[in-house]
Amino acid sequence: MSAAESCPLPTENGCNTQSCNKIIAMPALEPCPLSDDHQPAEAVSDNVPKYLLELGVTEECKKLILSLPIEKGWVANHLHQYQGFWHTTRQLQAVLACRRHFQAEDSDILLVTTPKSGTTWLKAIVFALMNRDQYPNNNDLHPLLSENPHVLVPFIELGLYIDGQVGDFTTFTSPRLFGTHLPFVSLPDSVKNSPCKLVYLCRNPKDTFVSLWHFTNKLRTNGIGMGTNSLEASFDKFTRGVSLYGPFWDHVLGYWKESLENPDRVLFLKYEDMKEQPKVQVLKLAKFLERPFLLEEETNGVLDGILKLCSFENLSNLEVNKTGKLASGENYKTFFRRGEVGDAKNHLTPQMIAKLDRITQEKLHGYGLKF
Repeated sequence: MSAAESCPLPTENGCNTQSCNKIIAMPALEPCPLSDDHQPAEAVSDNVPKYLLELGVTEECKKLILSLPIEKGWVANHLHQYQGFWHTTRQLQAVLACRRHFQAEDSDILLVTTPKSGTTWLKAIVFALMNRDQYPNNNDLHPLLSENPHVLVPFIELGLYIDGQVGDFTTFTSPRLFGTHLPFVSLPDSVKNSPCKLVYLCRNPKDTFVSLWHFTNKLRTNGIGMGTNSLEASFDKFTRGVSLYGPFWDHVLGYWKESLENPDRVLFLKYEDMKEQPKVQVLKLAKFLERPFLLEEETNGVLDGILKLCSFENLSNLEVNKTGKLASGENYKTFFRRGEVGDAKNHLTPQMIAKLDRITQEKLHGYGLKF
């Protein structure tokens, strides 16, 4: 990609920036032909966020669910175990649609995380990195100042294929940026069989769990008559692997192995390293994405500007991220809590910490991966 090219900037309502001549609207949606018996989505109550509802489940999905292990969900009613990983009913249907219909392009960039592992931060950094020629950091019209990173870098399964819908990608320009929480085993074949780039960001399991517990309880408080999940009950689920896109350790290990076998395709990053050495890690990221920083850019503070623009302090204090919400009902502010390393020690007992450390050692010690 030449220095003048930039990534597509999809928004939920089309371009809202006057200088944006390459921003495109979110893909048009059409019913997903998962079966001949596709049902239209139910009417959504104004009082219940969409993410709490199980909408328009196809007959194919219903039949599949009957054969899958089931557990009580953290937010939605149920979690179903598909290909070894846990999904809500609504997410499972999106996973099926995504696996069947998504066609990867060789130039695609997929940003992969487990939930609450720095997803929002990674999306902002990569978006700013890939679009730094068109939108300098001192540009008052930079899209990150007016749009949430999850809008600018949409999830494939949770955004473009959710509720049995299939996106029209014809208006996207190359390279396309997407986010996903999908485990490696569940990626569409078109992704596995293409040379597109995968950037995987993980976080130590203790902080991941605490952040996930806070996040899901915030989502529950938006429901009607829903209380919060206790730390102890959520911890039990997490350690058994029953969490969104969990088991955590299996998810991380799938991409770690792939990064060792195909380092040109999969870049494995740690949240803790990003916090400790942000410049080093972003330089590595830029090189992997074939958009390395020129010496002149480093000298002129372009890298520093990106880190400042995408910092937790800056993003969390932007008006759009304090007041906006996704179409499915999640408030943008719920994606920002503390963003610190080691916060788990303020919530977990020594016994909990020891248990998570023991599980991590048992699951990962033989693969050279440590937290």
